[in-house]
Amino acid sequence: MKGIRIRPEQNGLRTSLFDLEAEIMEIVWEQGWDEFAVTDVHTRLEAQREIAYTTVMTTISRLYDKELLTRRKEGRRYLYRPEMSRSEFIEAMTREVLGSLPPVGQATAVAMLVERVAEADEAELDRLEALIRKRRRDRHG
Repeated sequence: MKGIRIRPEQNGLRTSLFDLEAEIMEIVWEQGWDEFAVTDVHTRLEAQREIAYTTVMTTISRLYDKELLTRRKEGRRYLYRPEMSRSEFIEAMTREVLGSLPPVGQATAVAMLVERVAEADEAELDRLEALIRKRRRDRHG
């Protein structure tokens, strides 16, 4: 992913994407599109508010430049595909943020994670426990 930056004052996907970029990615993931054209996204956005086709086209092009979408030419238009799922995107952003921290910052991040785990419900704890078991199996062969 290129050109991704963190905006800590924002929530959700908007911490790393501009508002319209995040909104477009949410539409793509919610619709489960394997492939889509700018008109598909524009139609969805237009149903919610007035928005120029060129604005949607430019924003989708930026998402392509950031390597969140791939594209192929079909006739005179491009068809786009999401490069990763929502959960893969969140994981990649989390890894990028943690990897950019100095060691003391990483320790703080782990401490915050431990606090978060303490507040987690049973399902979340089960998911984390399964992930830890998988990592141990992978490490020990």
